[in-house]
Amino acid sequence: MYTTPSSLTQTQISTVRSFFNRTYSWMTAGLLLTAFIAWFTASNPGLQAFVLGVGLLPLILVQFGLVLFISFALNRINAGTAGVLFIVYAAATGFLLSGIFLRYSSGTLATAFFSSALMFGAMSVYGYTTKADLSKLRTILFMGLIGLVIAMIINLFLNSGPFQYVISFIGVALFTVLTAYDTQRLKVMALTGMGDIRTDTGEKMAVFGALQLYLDLINMFLFLLQLFGGGRR
Repeated sequence: MYTTPSSLTQTQISTVRSFFNRTYSWMTAGLLLTAFIAWFTASNPGLQAFVLGVGLLPLILVQFGLVLFISFALNRINAGTAGVLFIVYAAATGFLLSGIFLRYSSGTLATAFFSSALMFGAMSVYGYTTKADLSKLRTILFMGLIGLVIAMIINLFLNSGPFQYVISFIGVALFTVLTAYDTQRLKVMALTGMGDIRTDTGEKMAVFGALQLYLDLINMFLFLLQLFGGGRR
């Protein structure tokens, strides 16, 4: 059940604000690390050759494995371990995305990033302040994610430019809504007593929240980049 902002006590408001400040701090740190590693790797021929030698699939599997591990082992790990895993994930993402600095112009990258940042900020504010119960969208969003992944796999074989545009538009829309949904879900979670960042549980949940919002923004950025960059994949 979603608790509207007007029904919150001053203590609850303070707890939620502190929780989100910590969550956004972790998220920002992850994004900065990802951007730095992506830029540094793209600027270093030796590192670029190493990443290409390792291949994208192992890096993708590492990312996927880390997200699954953090999600399923969240109750059994402490905040320090969760933080290290998040930093490792952000670093792996930087290596994986290093190729975009070579494939896209700086103008396209900047346009996609600032557009995604503005959209993310607006939807995160909406998710934080709205009185509407966004949890009703859970099933729709889950099915949308599954459909998006299936469409992306199919297009690996079709290699269709127009289909890629459709996928990118759907991806932007889906992760835009997910940003609001995840923000409200984290707020509700903080109100259940798990958002006190003075505790290990609160710090751990802030890391988990940072991961969720980080994924929303990164995916929104990548889909916008495909649109602004002429559909290149």
